[in-house]
Amino acid sequence: MFLTLYNIFSVLLLPAVLFYHLYRSYSRGRSPALAQRFGLLPSATAAKIAGRPVIWLHAVSVGEAIAARPLLRAVRETYAGHALLVSVTTETGHAVVSKFSEPDLCIYFPFDFLPAVRASLGSVNPRLIIIMETEIWPNFTHEAARRNIPLLLVNGRISDRSFKRYQTFDWFFKESLTRFSALCMQTETDSERIIDIGAPKERTLTCGNLKYDIPWSQVTQEERNGLRRQYGIPEKRLVVVAASTHPGEEELLLPIWRQLAQQRNDLQLVLVPRHPERAADVAALLEKHGLACRRRTSLTSNAVLAPGQVLLVDTVGEMMQLYALCDLTFVGGSMVPTGGHNLLEPASRGISMVFGPHMANFREIAAITLQYGAGVQVSGTEELATALRDFIKSPELRQVIGTNGLKMLRDNGGATGRIMEQLAQHL
Repeated sequence: MFLTLYNIFSVLLLPAVLFYHLYRSYSRGRSPALAQRFGLLPSATAAKIAGRPVIWLHAVSVGEAIAARPLLRAVRETYAGHALLVSVTTETGHAVVSKFSEPDLCIYFPFDFLPAVRASLGSVNPRLIIIMETEIWPNFTHEAARRNIPLLLVNGRISDRSFKRYQTFDWFFKESLTRFSALCMQTETDSERIIDIGAPKERTLTCGNLKYDIPWSQVTQEERNGLRRQYGIPEKRLVVVAASTHPGEEELLLPIWRQLAQQRNDLQLVLVPRHPERAADVAALLEKHGLACRRRTSLTSNAVLAPGQVLLVDTVGEMMQLYALCDLTFVGGSMVPTGGHNLLEPASRGISMVFGPHMANFREIAAITLQYGAGVQVSGTEELATALRDFIKSPELRQVIGTNGLKMLRDNGGATGRIMEQLAQHL
């Protein structure tokens, strides 16, 4: 009965969903990829996975895709004879995954419209489906189970805010949760919460967080200098990366930066908005604050950033390189209430970091980062200015914090192996 009502409702909502999707795609200058979203794969695309058993991993966007990278590597090594397909929902996710070496194919996830789901599963015919974090779609899970395709939820997490919504709509999720062959959650709290919503207790496991399994190593000075040359940054500058910033954070950061730059003439700011389509607005804001900028897309091979010139990154997929070339980073999404971003990425390069109070989506990672002394959390603008000033003044402090981040990753890995055990049981 629920699924029947859901499908009637999905048909009624489809025009609105389609209109919103088209508006969002064209307003950002990106292809809507409607054929794939309705489950239709061109023959040339489908040919890339034809003739081999397919393992399908779904990651919504950039964060989930990067978190899935250790698992993708393990699957590629262990099941070399299988085709590995990755689906995403967002255009930025597609841009990032398309650069990964592990998948044979990256596609857009179908709308949860029954004909689209059936067409997609029919085209791909996967042996196993892996869903990253907590993407639960009734038609997709039901149709996969009807075709006897094992479904694994991996790196599952339920934030404080999401948990309240899930509890309110547990009637919506409960049936879908029973379709999963195994639910591999990040923490005991996540396991308890998804069981409370309706997941079968006997199929729910605590496997840890895949994000701790990202490759980690201290960046050598030679590697750092090589990367700086690619971005037109002189080797002797002290580089600060403001990563994945959101509206409202640049306004807080830029006055602080102007004060710091007045005290030292060897500082270099690399500003990376979370959404590159905001680049024009951020450039206007830089101009308002009297700061010259150069866009990443305008850099030529022999370009050199002038003293005081901000590098504005208007591309996607370069964050790990930027962490590797910098001395210090501010991790955005944390000074405004958007839930924060992944602290493990700068930690994996041995980089000291500062982040704000709003880390609801990464509460566990923020807590363990503070436990290891791998970063500094600030509560407001004044503390942010003080923390940045302290890090800039002290190379010893930067070294200690960066080393603590590497130790944190070394001590807390292992989720990939536990998830691979589950995958082997169900493949």
